[in-house]
Parts: sequence; C-alpha cells; structure tokens
Amino acid sequence: MISMHSNHQVHLRAVFFAGVTLLVVSPILLGALDAPAREVIESQPGRSLGIASVPNLQDLGGYKTETGMTVAKGLAYRSNQLSDIEHGDMKRLGALKLKVAYDLRTAEEKQKRPDELPAGVNYIWLNVLADSPQAGPAQLEPLLKDPKKVNAALGGGKAAQAFQKSYREFVSLPSARKEFRELFLALGEKIQLPAVFHCTTRKDRTGWAAAAFLTLLRVPRDVVVQDYLRSNDYIIPAYQKVIDAFIANGGDPSIPKAILGVESEYLAAAFDEMKKELRLDRKVFFRRARDR
Repeated sequence: MISMHSNHQVHLRAVFFAGVTLLVVSPILLGALDAPAREVIESQPGRSLGIASVPNLQDLGGYKTETGMTVAKGLAYRSNQLSDIEHGDMKRLGALKLKVAYDLRTAEEKQKRPDELPAGVNYIWLNVLADSPQAGPAQLEPLLKDPKKVNAALGGGKAAQAFQKSYREFVSLPSARKEFRELFLALGEKIQLPAVFHCTTRKDRTGWAAAAFLTLLRVPRDVVVQDYLRSNDYIIPAYQKVIDAFIANGGDPSIPKAILGVESEYLAAAFDEMKKELRLDRKVFFRRARDR
C-alpha cells in the first residue's frame, strides 16, 4: 500500500511472511527531488560515516528502489558494537539525534561490552540467537585462537557451510522471527526514528537485518547484495592482525575470511530459507482455509 503526500514523502507498506509471522513495514521514502538534493542523497550510499570508534556505522538511506523512490537518509542506521567510543566520537554519534538503539547480540556479548550511547537514546535488546544452541556468528574471534582445532572443525569449506546454516536460522529460529519482527515494525514507526541496530561486527545478524529491510523497501537485489558485501571493506582490515597470527600458527587461510568476512552465498541461504518459509505458510494457509 502506497500513500502519496504533497511534500513528496511516501509511506511504503511491504508485507511478507517469515514462518507464521506477518511483517508490515512503513518507513519513509523520498519521491521526486530537485537535482541538488538528489545528488546529495545519491552520493555513495552504504558508506561508513567515518566515525573512528564506530568504523562500521552506516546510514541505510540513499538507495533507489525498483519503483524509482529513494530510501530516506538520516532515519535508519546499522553498526558494529557501540562500545569503547571516544569522547569526540560520542559527540558525533549524538549529532545523529538517535531515539532508539537495537542491540541484536547475545547476553554474553552485551555483558562483555555493554552499549555506550548518547544521553537520551532508548536501549532495546533483541536477542536474535536466543534459540540457537551454537550462536555461531556471535563467537567469531575466539574461534581463531586454536588453529589446529579450527582446521579440523572448519577447514575444507566447512566454515562457509556452517555460516550458511546460521543464516538460515535468521529466518527459521523462533527467537530470530520474533526479534526481527519487532525490529522491522519499529523501523516502520516514524516516532521511533532515527534508530540504529547493531550486533558485534555488523556483518551477520545486522547484515541480514539490513538486507531484509532494504528488500522490503524494494531496493533491487543486486544492490542489496552489494551493500551487504561492503562489510568486508571494514571488517577484514580490522581483524588483519588476528588473521595473520592464525595463518602464521598453521591455520587454514580460507577460514578467517569465511568466518570474519561475508559471502554472497550466506545471504543467498537466508533468502532461500525465506522462500521455503513462504511456501510453507501458503500451504498451511490454504489447507486451513480448505478444511473450514
């Protein structure tokens, strides 16, 4: 459902099924713009905001949708963990005038490195992996401390397979459905914006959340994938010393990239799982309708 307004703002309601959960998202999109404004909005969407203590902080705005609209800037942000923030950077973070911060990390992660937020920002914890026995994407750096053990467990392509399984859980886990649903609905409420959502590195839980959200807004899939893969530009350099030490101690060179970076196959696995859930929901819906 699309409703037009005289100030060229458009509210897009995108509806899809994830398991038995119906998601309705109505964030603000921009319609027709004059040339100067359009140039500003379209300048390098998806790039880091350049805040040193939060290097992976990104505005989700600026992307063109399949309908010719533009996702508004300054309303929804994705980030790595919000801790150990320098004083000057906290001021820059405060300048974003955030209303809410959504933490997608596990209890262990947030206890180890609690969020540090500007005054007045409401903190909401959404434990996406609460129902996962492994919580693989939450345990990245510790995995590389024992190269021999990791080689046996994750070498030969097994690391990538494990992460594809984890991405499918972002769609199938009850806790993931519940928490992502809450996140997407909140991002559809203007009163809750601007808002930021984050995990530890911004690449997996946050990466899927951003990809799913942009897809709901009908940003083209190839653009969504490109935005998702941009995490590698910020994460791999940050962990280079860890990666080098792992390889120097006999670790399989393919493993660090698989677990510390992102691959298009990971995202494809989550979208494939969503398609499966959609088909299942339709079958259940029509079977129940037929049996009435």
